[in-house]
Amino acid sequence: MGDTIREQSDDDQDPREEFLVKYQEETPLEIQDIQLEEGMPQDTANKNMCKHTQDAQTCLVTPTKGMAYIHGASTKMTVCIENSQNPFIIDSEAHCSIVARRYLDNHFPNWEKELFPTKAENFKSASGKMTSIGTIIKEIIIPHRKGNIRLNPEFVVIDDAHIQGFLLGTDYQRMYGIDIYNSKNRHITIGTNKEKKFSLDIYQVSTHYPLEELLNEFREGQLRTTLTSKQKLSLLKMLRKNRPAFAIGEEPLGNIK
Repeated sequence: MGDTIREQSDDDQDPREEFLVKYQEETPLEIQDIQLEEGMPQDTANKNMCKHTQDAQTCLVTPTKGMAYIHGASTKMTVCIENSQNPFIIDSEAHCSIVARRYLDNHFPNWEKELFPTKAENFKSASGKMTSIGTIIKEIIIPHRKGNIRLNPEFVVIDDAHIQGFLLGTDYQRMYGIDIYNSKNRHITIGTNKEKKFSLDIYQVSTHYPLEELLNEFREGQLRTTLTSKQKLSLLKMLRKNRPAFAIGEEPLGNIK
């Protein structure tokens, strides 16, 4: 191959050469093929990333100004765990899979027998710091009319989290090859079978918050003692629904006065 390529001077060198994937002698051929086929940005010269942008194509989708936020949707579905339906959240921003202790207490009373204690770690969220107390493995069945999928992820149990359901982080998303598609008919695929699509619109678990659970969640809040149980429940549901208005980063959910 070296005999058929003439040597180029600096003057006649192709200016596009700096954008090409560089050949590395020590790189196995199969890895080279994958890199060339994918054409990922990290395989090109990053220093030239913001050059030659004049030919960039413009997306035709233009939402109404100031209204784009209404098009967002959560990556949530319903799964079967121990013969019961549970919310399943797929979070691309979470580096590990977690579940709240309070959720386990309410739906899996014997969960502590399955707990594997670990060193306490602090996790951060929009509502403040969260402390882990161990890990737990749960068998998850994702339903599909052409054959269910069985997963066995390990979840970090968070002592003071307020998540309703199980949250799958990027640890197992990468391990299982879970890809999220936000085009028409939002769905996920698992593994190499891209034809088997799991809808993200399937969420049938009814949201039910017992008064005792909400009172514990807002344990530092003060409610008028003359309110009836029905009024307290209605008020706490409204507060929980609008929690972004008062649950700032420095103050965990519940620290309201």
